[in-house]
Amino acid sequence: FAVVLLNATMGYIQESRAEAAVAALRAMSAADATVIRDGERRGIPATDIIPGDIIVIEEGDTIPADGRLVESIALQTAEAALTGESLPVSKDTQAIADEVPLGDRHNMVFSGTAATYGHGTAVVTATGMRTEIGRIAGLLKETHDEATPLQRELDRTGKAMGVVVVVIAIVMIATIIIVEDVRGLSAIFDVLILGVALAVAAVPEGLPAVVTAVLAIGVQRMARRHAIIRHLAAVETLGSASVIASDKTGTLTRNEMTVRVVVTATGRATFEGSGYAPDGKVQREDGGPIDGQLRVELERALAVADRANNATVHEREGRWTVQGDPTEGALLVAARKCGLSSDALDKRMPRVGEVPFSSERKLMSTIHRDTEQEQRGIVFTKGAPDVLLTRCSFEAVGEERRPLTPARRTEILGTNEALAAEALRTLGVAGRWLPEDALPRDDTAALDERIEQDLVFAGLIGMIDPPRPEAKEAVARAKGAGIRPLMITGDHPRTAVVIAQELGISQDGRVTTGADLDKLSEEARDRTVAEVSVYARVNPEHKLRIVDALRHTGAVVAMTGDGVNDAPALKKADIGIAMGISGTDVSKEAADIVLADDNFATIVDAVEEGRTIFANIRKFLRYLLSSNIGEVLTMFLGVLLARRIGLPAEGSALVLPLVATQILWINLVTDGPPALALGVDPADAGVMHHPPRPVGQGVLTARMWRGIFYVGVIMAGGTLFVLDASLPGGWIEGSGDLRYGQTMAFTTLMLFQMFNVINARSDEQSAFAHLFTNRWLWTAIGLSVALQV
Repeated sequence: FAVVLLNATMGYIQESRAEAAVAALRAMSAADATVIRDGERRGIPATDIIPGDIIVIEEGDTIPADGRLVESIALQTAEAALTGESLPVSKDTQAIADEVPLGDRHNMVFSGTAATYGHGTAVVTATGMRTEIGRIAGLLKETHDEATPLQRELDRTGKAMGVVVVVIAIVMIATIIIVEDVRGLSAIFDVLILGVALAVAAVPEGLPAVVTAVLAIGVQRMARRHAIIRHLAAVETLGSASVIASDKTGTLTRNEMTVRVVVTATGRATFEGSGYAPDGKVQREDGGPIDGQLRVELERALAVADRANNATVHEREGRWTVQGDPTEGALLVAARKCGLSSDALDKRMPRVGEVPFSSERKLMSTIHRDTEQEQRGIVFTKGAPDVLLTRCSFEAVGEERRPLTPARRTEILGTNEALAAEALRTLGVAGRWLPEDALPRDDTAALDERIEQDLVFAGLIGMIDPPRPEAKEAVARAKGAGIRPLMITGDHPRTAVVIAQELGISQDGRVTTGADLDKLSEEARDRTVAEVSVYARVNPEHKLRIVDALRHTGAVVAMTGDGVNDAPALKKADIGIAMGISGTDVSKEAADIVLADDNFATIVDAVEEGRTIFANIRKFLRYLLSSNIGEVLTMFLGVLLARRIGLPAEGSALVLPLVATQILWINLVTDGPPALALGVDPADAGVMHHPPRPVGQGVLTARMWRGIFYVGVIMAGGTLFVLDASLPGGWIEGSGDLRYGQTMAFTTLMLFQMFNVINARSDEQSAFAHLFTNRWLWTAIGLSVALQV
């Protein structure tokens, strides 16, 4: 009853998951919005917005609907959860001629994303389920859960066992009626009772309870390794995964921009460390120390980046976070690594004005007063290197400045292209002195881009959302275990390829975009997913198609992700894995497993745990089935050989080697604790050194069935030998009565099974290998023997 109740409860929870995911999507939408109606600004509930409304977007707002921008003043939006793009996306009003992926629609804003900088207005084009986030909700509802490999295989095994039990019972009944020449209703009724007893002996009644308990124990073990299981059968399914299709942003990478390199006139400085923690070594490209002119140039370049900056970096509960633009946060962290203090810079160069970033200018400038030289100020500018160079007349070289020659400009642009080829996002930094009369007199003084002229170029800064330090090792472990890792991202193809090569996911440089997938037939798509390991600029539908194609080729797919755009594919995959820290509520609700530490390496640990659990399921199946075969053969052969082994006939009634209650006792009480203890057997040493089991391979292989029947025959032969020796007559003369003989057979069969549980721990190694590594097994054996006594 408890098992039935548990399964029903789990079914109810599973059915509610899609609704919970859609509810989480609704929670992401803005509650209120500012619109312009009849020429007036007014605040209304977001649910009252209709297509055609003009919505007002300010920095910090959650966008309430999809819309086409009609005004954009330095507007940037965070779309990582929707598209996988690591950085805020600059928005403008320019028309787009061709059909482009979601991440490249720079004149659109999308419901559920947030404005991180600037402001603007947009005309609403879609609301509710017609928005991009609404389409994802629709995909979630249309994506149905399917049975896991373990569920399918146990179902198949259960049906096969049911057929075998019926066949055994029919053959047994027919054989006894013919051999014993059974006549009369009473005798036939006894034979039918025997058939039922054989069915009882053949069915491992404890199997559902043991499977459920072992999976539940596996949930706890995975939780200790930071993998939170939301769907019980997922414990084992992950162990059979042959493909891990991972999102890039926030999963393989940290979703924290990090400066990797600064290039100045004298040379190149590299930065170690990742994320927003201001820890990491700064050194020359050749590993030497930063000194001389390079030190002066590096500090100047990072001082510019620190000052032309509106972000702040904070440490909270041991975790460093950025408030503001992630790119600007990365610049602050690089300055700290180089030893620059924000407080010291603030004290010397307080800001007195700003020319904000705009997508048209691609620059941002701040004006500061130099407290050490009151007669002048400083303008600091950062932005796109190609644009910034057109505003520069000089270049800083050590303590001097030199004119920028055409040859030097070409060289700087070549360096910028080389950094971009490494998938680094590049920024140029520059500055110049201002005379005192050019400084604004108050906060309301007008400033414009005319101050961004005759600048002194300070250097190039290259940054990236870096791979997690542990991800490369985890990818190698996955490959060593025969698992194929894939990267599926909404980010730029060049960035995806570089990260994939750095992690070891792919070395051939091949990448397929969402637009490429749209052009492929189903057969061509199947061939592509079998060969290509990197996918970029994909939307939710593309992710679903990739998962479908992988499964169509026979792969067991584990899909990881953290964004809203990952949710449909997480639900469609054999096993969906969401990020617990950076993941959205939508992705968590759609997933089977949530990683508490957002660590890709935890997935590989969970795969190891899943394989161990499946191996343990095989162990207790081997134990239970071989023991039950022994019981069936004991009953079957005991009746056929009754006269030869001394079983006395009591009138016309049949006499059985064991009564039905003894069989039930063995199956439910004596077998139960050891079988459960096998479920927590330690992992085999080579569990991650072999490929996943083939998709068509059942829980029990032909070799395992042969071993099960072999052990069953030995158990039955030994039990009948003891029974014969305990009764008068038969091949071996005994002196006991029927009750004594049945008790001896009962105890002998039970002891056989206690030895069998030790033997069932491996199909290849000796029973004496690693004999005492499972203390729970010896406790269970002791308990079973005590209950028997």
